[in-house]
Amino acid sequence: MAFAHLDGRHFCTLLICTTFVSVPSNAEIKVNPPEDFEIVDPGYLGYLSLQWQPPLFLDNFKDCPIEYELKYRNIGSKYWKTVITKNLHYKDGFDLNKGVEAKIHTLVPAQCTNGLEVRSSWSEATYWTSPRGNEDTKVREMDCVYYNWQHLLCSWKPGVSAHLVTNYQLFYWFEGLKHAIQCPDYIKANGKNTGCRFPHLESSDYKDFYICVNGSSESHPIQPSYFIFQLQNIVKPLPPEYLSLTVENSEEVNLRWSMPKGPIPAKCFIYEIEFTEDDTTWVVRTLHLFGKNTTTVENEIQITRTSNESKKLCFLVRSKINMYCSDDGLWSEWSDEQCWKGDKWKETVVFFLIPFAFISLFILVITCLLLYNQRALLKTIFQAKKEVFSHQETFF
Repeated sequence: MAFAHLDGRHFCTLLICTTFVSVPSNAEIKVNPPEDFEIVDPGYLGYLSLQWQPPLFLDNFKDCPIEYELKYRNIGSKYWKTVITKNLHYKDGFDLNKGVEAKIHTLVPAQCTNGLEVRSSWSEATYWTSPRGNEDTKVREMDCVYYNWQHLLCSWKPGVSAHLVTNYQLFYWFEGLKHAIQCPDYIKANGKNTGCRFPHLESSDYKDFYICVNGSSESHPIQPSYFIFQLQNIVKPLPPEYLSLTVENSEEVNLRWSMPKGPIPAKCFIYEIEFTEDDTTWVVRTLHLFGKNTTTVENEIQITRTSNESKKLCFLVRSKINMYCSDDGLWSEWSDEQCWKGDKWKETVVFFLIPFAFISLFILVITCLLLYNQRALLKTIFQAKKEVFSHQETFF
């Protein structure tokens, strides 16, 4: 009976606490996800707009700074990009060769919800370009080079299954243009477009540069190809024009070269030097020799000769945009070779001495022959005169 009476009192206490005590819990605070979430293509060849409307029933959070957590990626990518924003839209570039997926939810900060952040469920959206054409009709081997940070040139090959009548068109866009622009100067082969020479692209550096190459064919649809570049990462500069090689002493060699011509600042260059000593060649980047792949941003370098008996020293240089001005780049062509030959005085002496020796020897031989012939002639004349005198004495 005592235990029954005790259990009854505990039960009543629990019932009273449950009925009259308010337990703060964020589980009771809910917020709806954003409305009308969608991915919109404005026609910028991959630069898409993700946009949404505020969630319903926000009256309880009028004084709260509502935020949105947005996640997006190309379908098939391992990683989501995440953005937290107070805006109702967000723009970014995507590879339209693949689909796009995104999701978003509402965030209510902790100061409005008894100390814990509240999140809504996710709203999701996807986007695909309209499927058309076979995969093998897309252009192949697309290659774009920004020559000397001045002239952009792109080239491609037709798709494997593209018919002979298929022709391709290129369109491009970057932030600052009002709309996508078709290539104004096509490179052609057999009457078909195989590349594009772009006009001067003002204010296009350090931005995503979007390209779409699609096609037309009377027999079957052509699948478009999409590309995204940052032009500073595909720059191919010019090589230096002027090189000089000076032997400072029996060991040190000084190599100098001119900065490549064009608009690229000197601070943006990196150089690679190929140095040859007699029959041994190695690549030099900075002062770390013998094939070590380090780099120099200067246009002068000192090299120690492996032997002060070396007869020939040569070097050539190529340039590239360095990590301070781009994420990547293309090496220029190699410059013309500059050489130094040791013991020039001796070489000059030898050069003239050998022919002189041959000529002198030839003259000496000729002189000897002439003298020999002259001596033989004189001997003959003397013998003839002697015979005459002998005959006269006999006669008398």
